[in-house]
Amino acid sequence: MNHERLIHILSDSRWYDLTQALSIFTPPWPGEMPLQVYFFKRLTGSWGGGQGANGQIIEWSNNTGTHLVGPRAFHSGARAMADIPLSDLCGEGVVVDISDAVSDYSFYTPEMITGRVRVKEGDILLINTGYHKHGWDQPDTPNPAAQGGIENKEFGYYVRHPGPSPEFFRWALDMKLKLIGVDCGSAEHPMNTSIRTMHGREFEKAEAKLKETHGRSWDEMFPPEAYHELTRVVMPKAGLLLAESLGGEIGQLSNQRAWMMMMPIPFMEVESAWCRAVALQGPAGMSEDEFFGLMRSAGVLDMTLPFSVQTPQWANYEPLSVKYTKRVGGQYFGLGRNNAHCRASFHLATHMDGEKHFWAAGRTIGQMPFDYWFGPGVIADISNMVSNSSVYTPAMVESVAEVREGDILIIKTGWHKYGWNSPDSDEFRYMIKHPGPSPDFADWCLEKKIKWLGVDCVAMEHPMNTIQRLWHPKTFEEADRKLMEQYGKNWDEMYPLDKYYQDMHLNLFPKGIVHAENLGMDIALAESGRYFIAGFLQKAMETTSMWGRFVAFK
Repeated sequence: MNHERLIHILSDSRWYDLTQALSIFTPPWPGEMPLQVYFFKRLTGSWGGGQGANGQIIEWSNNTGTHLVGPRAFHSGARAMADIPLSDLCGEGVVVDISDAVSDYSFYTPEMITGRVRVKEGDILLINTGYHKHGWDQPDTPNPAAQGGIENKEFGYYVRHPGPSPEFFRWALDMKLKLIGVDCGSAEHPMNTSIRTMHGREFEKAEAKLKETHGRSWDEMFPPEAYHELTRVVMPKAGLLLAESLGGEIGQLSNQRAWMMMMPIPFMEVESAWCRAVALQGPAGMSEDEFFGLMRSAGVLDMTLPFSVQTPQWANYEPLSVKYTKRVGGQYFGLGRNNAHCRASFHLATHMDGEKHFWAAGRTIGQMPFDYWFGPGVIADISNMVSNSSVYTPAMVESVAEVREGDILIIKTGWHKYGWNSPDSDEFRYMIKHPGPSPDFADWCLEKKIKWLGVDCVAMEHPMNTIQRLWHPKTFEEADRKLMEQYGKNWDEMYPLDKYYQDMHLNLFPKGIVHAENLGMDIALAESGRYFIAGFLQKAMETTSMWGRFVAFK
C-alpha cells in the first residue's frame, strides 16, 4: 500500500467520537468510588509536592465514564487489559439504534438488532438504546411523573436502562462478536447486577413490568445459576469484550457500519480500563468495502507502554496503586465484578501533557478538540545520533525525515530500550540521562506549526532543564562537560534559565503545542518516515494531563 495514500484517506475520513466526557461530576457505578482529582503540586509550589509544574493526583474506579470491560472483570484467570491486542479492539462493525423500541427495565433481543442492521460474524456491535440521553453531560430529560419533573440522571442511566434478553449473549457468542458496546451504565441488564439488591424498590418495578409483559418472575426469566455460568464463565473464556457508557456522537451513526476502534489504557493488573471509543467512515466517494479492506491491511504500531504498578513515576510524583474493592465471588451467585480503585499522579507510563500542566489559562485534556489528537505526522529515528545527556537538534530530525507544516512529530531517541519493561531496563538512565532538545528546537516547532510532539523517554525536556539539575548535580556536571566539548559553551550560556527552564512546556504550551511522553513498545520497530498518528486519550474534563493509547498507521 502507498503510505501517502493511507495518510490521505485517514485524513479525509469521517471520525466520530463515541466517548462520554469524564469528570468529577460523572457518577460512578453505584457503590463505587467517584472520580477525584486534586493538585498536589503547582508551578510556584504547593503542599506536598513542591514547585515546578501543575501536577495532579487522580483517584478512580475503572467503571466510571466510557470504559472497556475485559474478561478478568468476571474471571480472575482471564486476560487483563494489557493482554488484549489491538486486533481484538478494532475492526468492522455496526451501530444499531433501538432507542424507539426500548424503555425502562425492558429487554433488547437479537431480532430487534438484526431487524434493523446486518450483523456479520466477528463484528463489533454498538447498541444505541437512547439512554445516553441520561448521561451527566447531557440536557435534562423531562418526565412529568418524576420528582422535580425531570428524569433522575443517575437512576435513568444506571438503574432503569434496558438490557439484553436471556438469549442475547448466546447469540453474540454464536456470531463470534468481538465486542458489544452500549450507551448506558452496563452491557448487562441492571437487574442482573448488584443493582438488583442495592435498589430493591427498582427491582420490584422491573419484576412487575416483566410479569405484565412476559408472565414470568425475574428468576424464571434468568435462572441465576445458568446466568452465572454464561456471563462469568462462558463469555470470559470466549473472550467477548464489553464497552460501557458510550456517548458522544453515537447518534450520528444510527444503523450504519463503520470501522470501530476501542482504545483502552493497557492496564496490566486490572479488569477494566478507561477507553476512547472511536468510529471511522471512509471519505466521500470511497466504497464501504474498499475502506474496510484498506483498514484491515494497514499496519498499526502501538507505541503505548503497559500501564502497571511497576511503572516508575516522574521524580517526586506519586506512583500508581491498585486496590481491589470488589470480587466476582463475593456477591449473590457471584454476580458482581472484580473491580479496583486506583490512585496515581499522571506522569508515569505513556501520557499526554496538556496545556494546563504548565499554563494556567490553558485547556484541560477534555477541552481539547477531538481532531487535535490525530493527523499526518512523522517518526524521526535519531537514536544513532544521541547519547547520555546529549542534545538533539532540528537538523538531526530533518536529516532522517521530511517534516511538513502541521505535522505530529514523534522523536525516537532509542531510550525506550531503557524503559521499565525492557530486558535492558536502566531506570536511572531512562529518567535522568536521556537526551533533550537544543535551544532552537521550540522555535523550530513553532515555525513548522507542529501539531503536537511525542518522545520515547520520560520527558520532552532535557533533564538538565528541569529540577533534575538540582537533584542530580553529578549528572549535571557530566552534561555540562559534554556540552562544552560539543558546543564550546557551558549549560547556562547555552540555556539561560530564565528562557529555557522547562522550555518545551513553558514556551510551547501557550502556543498550543503539547507533547506525549514515555512512548515505547512498537516504536522499537518504527523506521523514520511519514505515518498517520493518533493519540486516544480519555476525555477528562478537569485533568491537566492524561494517559492514552498512541498508535501510528502505515
